[in-house]
Amino acid sequence: MLKTISRFPLIQTAIGLVLAGYLKLVRMTTRFTYEPADLIDQLRGQTPFIAAIWHGQNFMITLAMWKDAPVSVLITRHGDGGVVAKACEAMGIKPIRASGGDQRKLERKGGAAGLRAMIKALDGGDIVVMTPDVPKVARVSGLGIIALARLSGRPIVPIVVATSRRVDLNNWDKTSICLPFSRGVMMMGEPIHVARDADEATQEAARQMLETRLDAIHDHAYATLGTVDPGAALKVINR
Repeated sequence: MLKTISRFPLIQTAIGLVLAGYLKLVRMTTRFTYEPADLIDQLRGQTPFIAAIWHGQNFMITLAMWKDAPVSVLITRHGDGGVVAKACEAMGIKPIRASGGDQRKLERKGGAAGLRAMIKALDGGDIVVMTPDVPKVARVSGLGIIALARLSGRPIVPIVVATSRRVDLNNWDKTSICLPFSRGVMMMGEPIHVARDADEATQEAARQMLETRLDAIHDHAYATLGTVDPGAALKVINR
C-alpha cells in the first residue's frame, strides 16, 4: 500500500492534510506540562539546535513546540515518508528528505545532500529534528546525528514528548499515536556538544551519552504520567 501511495503525490497530499488536521486537534486538546518549567525559554535560548527524539515518537514533537518555532525535520525518502512530509508542510514544518541514522548513509542514498541541507537549516536559524535510531533498530543511536553536531557546531538536545492517552502500535519502534483530550509532558536532557576535531572515541562516547540521556528522560516522562514507555522493552532487545 505504501509503495502505491508513494507513486501518487495527490494521494500523499490528501492523507498528509488529514494527518496534519488530526495532529492539530490533538495539540489543541492536550494539556501539556514542561520539565523544567521554563523548558520553552531554554529551547528558545539555544535555537538553533538539533532536537533528538526516539523513533516511534515522530509525530509527538509537532505537539509541544511553541507557535511559529522554526523547525526542519529529517524524513526518510522511502515508504510513508512522503505522507509525513506533506503533513509537516501543512503544519509549517520544513521536511528534509534523507536518511540519517547511520553515518555510512551520509555517503549514499541522498544522505550527503541531506546532511548539507540540515547544516544549511541550522545555519539559517532552524531547529533540526532527528530520530537518531539506526534504521530498523529502535532505541540504538547511529553516528549520523553526531556527525551533524560535529560539522554544524550546534548542540544536540535530547527531547521526549509523552501523552497519557495514545495507541501504541506493535511494530519495530512501538510507534505512539496520540489521542485527543490527553495529559502531556515534554522534557529535555542536558545538551550534548561535539567538537569539530572530535576523534572516533570521542564521537562514540557522545553517541552513548545521547542514548543514555534519551532513555533517562523517557523513563522519567512516562513515570510522571503514571504509565509505561511503550518502547522500554526495545532497549533490552536491541542491545
